[in-house]
Amino acid sequence: MRPLILASTSRYRAALFARLGLPFTLEAPGVEESALPGESAADLCVRLAEAKARAVAARHPDALVIGSDQLADCDGVHVGKPGSRERARDQLARLSGRTVVFHTGVALVDATSGSARTERVDIVSTLRTLTPCEIDDYLAREAPFDCAGSVKSESLGIALFERIASDDPTALVGLPLIATCRLLRAAGVDVLGRRCAPSPGEGG
Repeated sequence: MRPLILASTSRYRAALFARLGLPFTLEAPGVEESALPGESAADLCVRLAEAKARAVAARHPDALVIGSDQLADCDGVHVGKPGSRERARDQLARLSGRTVVFHTGVALVDATSGSARTERVDIVSTLRTLTPCEIDDYLAREAPFDCAGSVKSESLGIALFERIASDDPTALVGLPLIATCRLLRAAGVDVLGRRCAPSPGEGG
């Protein structure tokens, strides 16, 4: 199998991708993540996912490279990673009781051909009405300062929500595995079936 690289330094994405049982390496993409003027969160996450994959693919001409990016959107306003406890507290106070759409983009770039395939998965999430004490307790226990919207849904962050609606339960964590498997299959990488014997009449 060709080298498979995840263009990310996120431990959350690495843990998700490892579930597929494929050999892969991690590499930091090092791309500028600012939005273009007027660019929506939905468009930006896909553009950044492809940009990350292309940045790494340029250094590995025989590889297949996966890139992903996630942005949250509340009433048309980007909600990014807080970076600090104070900003996370303010962020969750603003999002309390509101519906947030987490847009997660994923891209697969074939470094040999330069072709790219992309997908986006949207997660419509309604947060509970949170008290200041609940917010402070959550931040003290999880420190989700590197997570979009201050939400670490794979652990205690799930307690922030009233409801979550998505076609892919892994998308909220940062890498939509259903979409990723679809992109891998299109690139000729079988997550399942690699150990299956050929059907009668197949092979030589």
